[in-house]
Amino acid sequence: MTDVLAPRRDPADPSRPPRPPTSGGWFRAVWRWHFFASFLVVPVLLLLAVTGLIYLFRFQLEPLMHADLMKVDPPSDAVAQPYLQQLAVVEAAYPGSTAVSLAEPRNADSPTIVSITTAAGEGRDVYVSPYGPEVLGSLDPDSTLSGTAIRLHGDLMVGTWGDYVIELGACWAVVMAITGYYLFIRGWRARRRARRADRPGTRLRSRHGLVGAVAGIGLLALLVTGLPWTGFWGAQVQTLATERGSSMWSTDPGAASDPTSTLDESLPHSHAVDVPWAMGDSDVPSSTPPADGDERSVANVDTAVEVAGAEGLRHPMTVALPAADDEGGVYSVIGYAFDAPSDERTVHVDRYGGGVVSTYGFDDYPVLAKVVAQGIGLHEGRSLGLWSFWGSALMCLSIVFLCLSGPLMWWRRRPRSSGVVGAPRGRLPIRTTPVLAVLLVALGVFLPLFGLSLLVVLVLDQLVLRRVPALGRWFATMP
Repeated sequence: MTDVLAPRRDPADPSRPPRPPTSGGWFRAVWRWHFFASFLVVPVLLLLAVTGLIYLFRFQLEPLMHADLMKVDPPSDAVAQPYLQQLAVVEAAYPGSTAVSLAEPRNADSPTIVSITTAAGEGRDVYVSPYGPEVLGSLDPDSTLSGTAIRLHGDLMVGTWGDYVIELGACWAVVMAITGYYLFIRGWRARRRARRADRPGTRLRSRHGLVGAVAGIGLLALLVTGLPWTGFWGAQVQTLATERGSSMWSTDPGAASDPTSTLDESLPHSHAVDVPWAMGDSDVPSSTPPADGDERSVANVDTAVEVAGAEGLRHPMTVALPAADDEGGVYSVIGYAFDAPSDERTVHVDRYGGGVVSTYGFDDYPVLAKVVAQGIGLHEGRSLGLWSFWGSALMCLSIVFLCLSGPLMWWRRRPRSSGVVGAPRGRLPIRTTPVLAVLLVALGVFLPLFGLSLLVVLVLDQLVLRRVPALGRWFATMP
C-alpha cells in the first residue's frame, strides 16, 4: 500500500525502465502517503474538531439548553445566602447524598453548582439559586451536550482502546500535516496552471491547500498540546518524568484538585494520583482535630472561601469539600484561573480552626508541568482571552472543512467502474535516502503508536498486498 521500499536496480541494466523525474516521483509518493493516511485521520480529526467546537462553546450552549437550571433571575433586593445554607438545601433535596465540591456563581445571573454523589453512588451537578436559597434541579454532567462531547473527544466513550484510536489518529495527523505542506509548496505551479485552464475541481483543490497551509501550524499545535492527555504517549512520558523527580501535571500533594464538573475547566488539571504523595516536596495537608476540652470553632465552607480570598485567590472559586467522616480532611479552595494558567492556585484550609494548612500553585509546579499547563490553556482556547477563543473556533472550522473537502476531491477524481481506489502511484526511496529513513525512525520512536502502526503497514505491504494481485491493483501498489 505504501510502496516505500524501492528495490535496488542496476543503473546499467538496459531492461531497467526509465526513472520518473525526481520531483514528480517524490510528489506522487508524498501524495500517496497523504491519501492513505486520510483513511484514519479524517474520521478522527472530524470527530475531534466537532466535539472540540462544542466544548469550546459550552458556556454559551449549555445555558441555552438548560435555562431553567443555569440562569437565575435575581430579585431587586438580592442578597446571596451563605454557602452553608445552600449546601443544607441540597442535602435536604437529595437525602443521603454527599457533597463533593461547591463552585461559586460565575456572575449575578448564575447559580451555585454543588457536585454531589447521590445515595445510589451517581454523580450529579446540583444547581442552586443563591438568593433563596433554592434548588433549581440537577444534571448528570456526563450526559450534557458538552459532557458527551468531551467524553467522545477523550476516548470515544469506550475506554482505553478508544483512547488509543484517538492517539493513533493524532499521530498520523502529524504525517498528514507535514505531507500536506510538501504538496502545497511543490504543487503550487500545477495548481496555478489548472486554475488558468479552468479544470474541474481546481477551485476546491486550491481552497483545500490554502486552508491547510494556514491551519496546519495550528493543527500541529493542537496535536502537540493534546498529547499529554493520551493514554499511551502521555502515560509513558509521565512515567519517565516521575522517575526523574518531575511531572507533566500539577501534582498537588494531598488534596484532590481535579475538576468534578464538566462545565468548569477553570480548575487546575491535577493528576496527583499519578505521583505518590511521598515523592512530593510537601507533606499531605490535613486538619488537626481539636483536643479534648479545646473549644476551637469548627470552620465551614464560607470560612474557607473567606480565608482563600484573603490569600489572594480569584473569584469565582471552587471548593473541594472534606468528607464528613474524615477528621483530617481539609477544604481545598481552588482559585479561578480559566483565562490564565499561571494564576492556578489552591489553598488548603483547616476544617477546625480555619487556618491555612498549605498552598499549592503554578509557581510550585515542576517546569514540565508549567509548560503542559500553558499548553492546555492554549488547547482549550482560554489562555489569551478572545484571541485564543476565536482562534480555536476558527481552527476547528478549518479542520472540518479540510476533512470534508479532501474526500470530496477524491470522489470527483476517483476512477469510474475500474475496481480500484484511485490512489496516487509512487514510492518513497527510503533505502536510498538515509535522512528520510532517520526522520521516520525518529518520529516512530517519539510517537510509538505511529511507529508500531507504520511497521504493521510495511509488513502488510510486503507480505500481503504484493502477493495478492487483486489487492495490489485496488491499492495501486507499484511493482
